[in-house]
Amino acid sequence: MSEHSEDRDVLKAKLNQETAKASWAELQPFFARGQTIYVAPGLDLVEVALAFSEDNAAQISLWREKGQVDKVADEQAGQWYEADQTLWSVVVMPWVLVQPEQVQ
Repeated sequence: MSEHSEDRDVLKAKLNQETAKASWAELQPFFARGQTIYVAPGLDLVEVALAFSEDNAAQISLWREKGQVDKVADEQAGQWYEADQTLWSVVVMPWVLVQPEQVQ
């Protein structure tokens, strides 16, 4: 295993440990500062966080083009606030990546 892939595995494990559920109300201060990034259900939140921490602009652009990753829109924020939505979240400074919790 190369040193880069070992570093990547360590970073991925760290991001996975830092992933937590939070209510939208708890995340609102970050939204107010323009720091919340929506991650579509179906994407691996930790993989997206890894792309952000590695500054993988090509991959992030691809997700943005598909509408899978973008800043949280005012309309979305309002819906989450009304629904008292719980989201998975992980911090990749200065961003807080959020993904709606999937109801099984």
